[in-house]
Amino acid sequence: MLVASLRHTNPDFKGRVFVAEPQQNHRWDHDPRMGNHDVRASLETLGAEILPFENKVFGCGYPYGNKIEALQVLPEGEPFLFLDTDTLVVDDLSKVPFDFDRPTASMKRENTWPQQELYGPGYNQIWGSLYEKFGLDFESSLDTSYPDEYWRRYLYFNAGFFYFRCPKEFGERFLDYARLIRDEPPEELVCQEMKPWLDQVALPLVIHSFGGGRVPEVSDMLDHEVTCHYRVLPLLYARERDEVVRVLEEVLAPNKLKKVLKQYEPIRRMVYQKKGHKVREMFDRENLPRREQAMRNQIKRAKLWMR
Repeated sequence: MLVASLRHTNPDFKGRVFVAEPQQNHRWDHDPRMGNHDVRASLETLGAEILPFENKVFGCGYPYGNKIEALQVLPEGEPFLFLDTDTLVVDDLSKVPFDFDRPTASMKRENTWPQQELYGPGYNQIWGSLYEKFGLDFESSLDTSYPDEYWRRYLYFNAGFFYFRCPKEFGERFLDYARLIRDEPPEELVCQEMKPWLDQVALPLVIHSFGGGRVPEVSDMLDHEVTCHYRVLPLLYARERDEVVRVLEEVLAPNKLKKVLKQYEPIRRMVYQKKGHKVREMFDRENLPRREQAMRNQIKRAKLWMR
């Protein structure tokens, strides 16, 4: 869906599209490669280059680590944009004012980490200990328009997109930071759960280390206008604007894609059987619940939740 939406909305796109595929090794208890040959063939027809990579640190114990280790196989020294596969491209990517020397990532996030423990360390202590661990300046990462100990004050991203001038340079540091946080965390993190948040804990440190940070002119466009990181289809139908739904259904309409994608139950039911519109009717896009979990619960009660 990601690659098909890119081709649909950016027909003149001149860049290369890579789909990184983890290979089976001792870090997996199953074969992580694409098992559906029709999907692989469709990706290749759409011009995607499928790149195999070996997991050296992560694997089935932390599959989110794929986005970190996959960077090793991208062309060194070439600017890159990483997008999660549960993303649609809905407008022209050339509108986005990328500065590949100043990285950033998605600001479409909630207050998911760290979890505040009674009598435990606060945001300043937890985040400060991480910046200190990697020799980074903590104070310059803060958004001082927010008060002390309020989560938005601290650099925190969703890892649905990020970019930089070189995937090898970024990936090596991302992997190093994530591994060290997992294996040798500061004592302030002793009560913190790192799954599934490890990538989002390491990412702001990596971005800050390369001179990046909050870049609203980029994140606003990628988070709200040019791409849509929907995560699961019921949430797309519940909360995204009409244009996103229109692009989704146009992209998936051709029979050659329909034959492949209808094998996947959430797409078959949400898109082709129109169950997504039942979800859409349940919510007012101008007055959505403040927490995503409330939307999830409402959809589940209606027996329309699937992923």
